[in-house]
Amino acid sequence: MLDGVSLDQLRTFIAAAEEGSFSAAGRQLRRAQSVVSQTLANLEGQIGVKLFDRSGRVPILTDQGEALLSLARAVASEVDLFKARAKGLAGGLETELTLVVDAMFPVAVLASAVAAFQVQFPAIPLRLYVEMWEAVADPVLDRRCAIGLMGSMPPVPPQLNRERLLTVRAIKVVSPQHPLATSRTPIPMSVLAEHIQLVHADLSSVWRTGRLGLLSPRVWRLCDLAAKHHFLRAGFGFGIMPLHMVEADLASGALVEILVEDDPPEGHAIAMSAVYLADSPIGPAGRWFIDRLKEKAALRVTLNSLESADSIDVVPIASRNPVQPRVMNGSSLDATSHGMPVGARHNVR
Repeated sequence: MLDGVSLDQLRTFIAAAEEGSFSAAGRQLRRAQSVVSQTLANLEGQIGVKLFDRSGRVPILTDQGEALLSLARAVASEVDLFKARAKGLAGGLETELTLVVDAMFPVAVLASAVAAFQVQFPAIPLRLYVEMWEAVADPVLDRRCAIGLMGSMPPVPPQLNRERLLTVRAIKVVSPQHPLATSRTPIPMSVLAEHIQLVHADLSSVWRTGRLGLLSPRVWRLCDLAAKHHFLRAGFGFGIMPLHMVEADLASGALVEILVEDDPPEGHAIAMSAVYLADSPIGPAGRWFIDRLKEKAALRVTLNSLESADSIDVVPIASRNPVQPRVMNGSSLDATSHGMPVGARHNVR
């Protein structure tokens, strides 16, 4: 008899429990009260469990009914998910969305877009990888990932289409206990070379880029950006970090920005874009996700613009333009230097 339990019976059970009466459930389901009552009686007979106590003016869930209600909801939800997934697949929707993201990409923007994606496409699983610099392009080029969120340096391979999303500003920071923190003027390169530089670089980027663009011969390479952040706070060296990751540290004094000779006054900027294979257009879910990223990025710029006037006395770098920094042209960035151009010294034109 249990094999004869239908989805219609379960939905009627859920409606009666949530509405508090068979008549209200009938109105919700657009059925007569007698049909609701008979449906539930049949269900109780099939499963051998009394779901409602009908001795009072209104039916009340029994303890057994309470225990089975959550399971009935789960079954109905899974069926709805099944139907939505099947409909999407029939319409060309992706079976999953795979992303590879540069570690420098603002997590708040990404998480906000992912939250919206989960609501819009609850049946599509998300697979996300975190890489850095040129390593972001590889999973997209070999079709392991549909979309990459990649910085403008190194240049995007010609096989990939690119859609601009936002700009990340990168600054040089040290712990307030570090010797470089006491400098009130731009630091000469000769002085910088005496100290350890903490660099975010995985094994592939070290092999590809060697030592180009580094600011000091004394280098510690860390494959995790969060570890680099902690090491900087601990005073182990100086390093370049995305501004959005260290704003709170600058405000609290846990980190201090340092300026280096020949640094552009507006700081270094890295353009972040969504990339995907030109010969393999992204599906509807991927297209929707990129559009949401653009919306979230635009909102972030607007909020930063509104907050900048109030933060000018709190965050040391607020006197620079936090919203629309000048994007660097005519130079490439070394993957191991986090924003420092390859070539003579570290000038950015």
